[in-house]
Amino acid sequence: MPGVGKLLKQAQRVQQRIADTQARLAQTAIEVSHGGGAVRITVNGNNEVTALSLDPEFLREDKTLVEQTLFAALKEAGDKARALHTDSMNAATEGFSLPSF
Repeated sequence: MPGVGKLLKQAQRVQQRIADTQARLAQTAIEVSHGGGAVRITVNGNNEVTALSLDPEFLREDKTLVEQTLFAALKEAGDKARALHTDSMNAATEGFSLPSF
């Protein structure tokens, strides 16, 4: 089949771009703060929590408030990480399309 070699080379380049993007995402820090800075969360571009900080004074607040604030911070951090991951992977695979058979 003509073009198979070209397709394989293109796939290898895209595979390398994906690997490079994954490595860069693992090193990217996304910081989120909620509750006036009482809750601070850092995730990487792969949506892995890498740091969590809670103000001791904040922990004396109502349990429900602490839980809601922590949940909101985790959700925002996860949303930002997923968006960055999606955008980065879309950029890494841009221009690669399989031919129709």
